[in-house]
Amino acid sequence: MCGIVGYVGFRSVADILVDGLEQLEYRGYDSAGIAVKCDSDIKIYKSIGKLKNLREELKNHVGEFEKSTTGIGHIRWATHGAPTVINAHPHTCNCGNLVVVHNGIIENYKELKIELEKQGCKFKSQTDTEAVAHLVALKYKQAKNLTEAVRLATKEIQGAYALCVMHNDYKNTVVVTKRNAPLLVGIGEGEFLIASDVPAIIKYTKKAMYLNDNQIATITPNSMKLIDKDGIEQVQKIEVLPWEPVALSKMGYKHFMLKEIHEQPDVVRNNLSGKLHSATEPVVLNEVKLDKETLKKLNRIQIIACGTSLHAAMIGKYLIETFCGIAVDVEASSEYIYRRTVTDENTLVIGVSQSGETADTLTAIKQAKARGSHILIITNRPDSSMAREADSLVPVNAGIEVSVAATKSYIAQLMAFYLLALYMAEVKGSLDNSLVQSVKNELMLLPQKIEQVLANTEDIQKCARKYSGTKDFIYVARGINFPTALEGALKLKEISYINATGYAAGELKHGPIAMLDDTMPVLSILMKGSIYEKLLSNSEEAKARNARMIALTNSTDEKLNDLFETIIRVPDVQEFLSPIIAVIPLQLIAYYIAEFLGKDVDQPRNLAKSVTVE
Repeated sequence: MCGIVGYVGFRSVADILVDGLEQLEYRGYDSAGIAVKCDSDIKIYKSIGKLKNLREELKNHVGEFEKSTTGIGHIRWATHGAPTVINAHPHTCNCGNLVVVHNGIIENYKELKIELEKQGCKFKSQTDTEAVAHLVALKYKQAKNLTEAVRLATKEIQGAYALCVMHNDYKNTVVVTKRNAPLLVGIGEGEFLIASDVPAIIKYTKKAMYLNDNQIATITPNSMKLIDKDGIEQVQKIEVLPWEPVALSKMGYKHFMLKEIHEQPDVVRNNLSGKLHSATEPVVLNEVKLDKETLKKLNRIQIIACGTSLHAAMIGKYLIETFCGIAVDVEASSEYIYRRTVTDENTLVIGVSQSGETADTLTAIKQAKARGSHILIITNRPDSSMAREADSLVPVNAGIEVSVAATKSYIAQLMAFYLLALYMAEVKGSLDNSLVQSVKNELMLLPQKIEQVLANTEDIQKCARKYSGTKDFIYVARGINFPTALEGALKLKEISYINATGYAAGELKHGPIAMLDDTMPVLSILMKGSIYEKLLSNSEEAKARNARMIALTNSTDEKLNDLFETIIRVPDVQEFLSPIIAVIPLQLIAYYIAEFLGKDVDQPRNLAKSVTVE
């Protein structure tokens, strides 16, 4: 959530800043603003709502900044204070000479505010960020040096932050720093670009430096100096960014979400490539450092994640316990970090995050690492903060995902868990070889089966249109597909705003069955396997209460026609692999319902792609 862009160079800065912010819109925001260094002073332009409002504001002031080549910009997702122009970034000190943009949360901003007000600072906004502007300005009065002022100020700041600071005394200079929030500097010829994520700069350069926590970079058009929190100069580690600008194109699809759903066969192929060569060869995970001796010592595994990643983790638990016989706990990161951390060197802790920057999950893995646990990270961003904390890493190779609602990254996380569970089972020797080969064979067939689903969406679209007028929706499943029901419900909630809930089907009779009547759709994820008959029985219970029954199934059983008013059929698949096939129609149902209702599919209200605050 929130996004930062900065530029120091030779180009006209306003367009670069706004274009960069547009590439970060997927992160979620409700206001925007830029600050540009003009000849005599720094000009600030802000608006609430989408970036088109900021563009309209800028049209009225082109003459003020058209020659400006240094600036910083921000899109804000409201945390402290409502989404208003006053609360929008950038923020200034009282004299207006210093300006700052900020991602993250300043945890001690109230204490800072009290002290700053005692020293004469007047606060205009309700934000935590304004405290940073006043604090750095006071330090600048003492130090007479902008970099030193930032360094001294950060010693008093508690919390997570990525900061960009400009001052009127410095014509073409931006000072940046970070702690527990992502920030990188793109390196061009006679120019530098600053951003909280790669998409904002990839159009201009593929060379970049990721800041480590507490590092401070002072950037001019022709130089970048990097120091640590003690002022000691640091070696700059320049990396080549892995993405191409084309990844940010819709490629003819109406929405990024639809494009990303259709990319999932290739996502599966990418995850198998180099890791699974054949059914008879072992799984290769070069960045996983779990040998037989380490696995033998493990007495438990903890998987920590949020949102969609939490649902992938729940399926991962099922797979690892079944394949490896090791007890697995799954917990929401936001809960994990506020209780006693009960881990040790005999615990494997797996963190799952699409962005690798999810604040709760990052905090959780740091807590577990401090207690000696082996940290394994499953992420779409091998360049992320979380990946840098890892002892073992499983990159999920989904490519950039722009739509806020996770689709292809979820499939990629599931693939990571299948490969990891098989890898661990092979190292331990805990699974019958014929079952291992059977699962591997099925994995290699998955891309074609997903393509079959995507090539035949007529029944899915009819189902979506038929139930798009409902106010409530229930998804039920059992066993390995219970998390699939949760994920299907989450997707519908996220983008259509319909109140959807996932249940373990056996739990219906323990309360939720009271909600059932002839207005309530109940979607049963009825995949063939060990609990097929049980789930069929649960569906009959719901039907007896006049619920509108929908089946998502790989069964050809004719008796389903009498029980369900709508049936969506998918290709046959082994029970272990059914979550991957089952979730594709659920993603599409959510997408088509949201589209029929005219919702903003890619940027649903109140949501952000990367949740970088706790």
